[in-house]
Amino acid sequence: MPGTRNSGLLALGGIALAAVLAVLGHLEVSDDLSPWSLTVSDFAVSDRGGVIDTAMAVLAAATVVLLPALRRAGASRLAGTLLVAWSAGLLAAAVVPTNEPGLPMDTAAYLHRYASVVAFLALPVAGWLLARPLGGRAAGWLRGLALISLLLAAAMVWSAYPGDRLLIGLAERVLILAEVALLAVVAATLAGRRVGGVAVPRGWEHRPLAEVAREVTPARGA
Repeated sequence: MPGTRNSGLLALGGIALAAVLAVLGHLEVSDDLSPWSLTVSDFAVSDRGGVIDTAMAVLAAATVVLLPALRRAGASRLAGTLLVAWSAGLLAAAVVPTNEPGLPMDTAAYLHRYASVVAFLALPVAGWLLARPLGGRAAGWLRGLALISLLLAAAMVWSAYPGDRLLIGLAERVLILAEVALLAVVAATLAGRRVGGVAVPRGWEHRPLAEVAREVTPARGA
């Protein structure tokens, strides 16, 4: 399925580019900003329209690239909807800035915050739902990363409210790392997907790939 592999490879390239841009965005900001106590959005607002915002947009685009291939792989409509919500949340957070650190939140900052919340929660749930259709070793990775992401999201919520923002920057960055890894597992699985070099019969393209692989693999001893 060359279309599926190409989508996976293109998405992997986008994910890698987004990661590089995010790192560059952290290197270019003032030394007065602490990655332990300030969020990525706090860094991005100091350089509006800069590389961090671009990284978010690239990551959203990389996710959208995967959607047709995931549909062919048998992903549910709910999983696709959640991935769209993740992408939309990323784009909204990139376009609508938060407030400068230390300033009271305005309407734009609240919109930015809740767009980020939607994105952070949508992706791990989508990853859990994708475990079954993608199957194999990817299923275990996706479920594990989904659970880790949800736990880290809970830690970030605790830090933002009762925790008085204790290490909120660290919690968010580890959360982002887990979620980007989850997305990379999805893309890598699609990029390396082969069904034993066998042509897939008409009508099988919408079935879970793990199921197709079992049916086209010759029985032992045949």
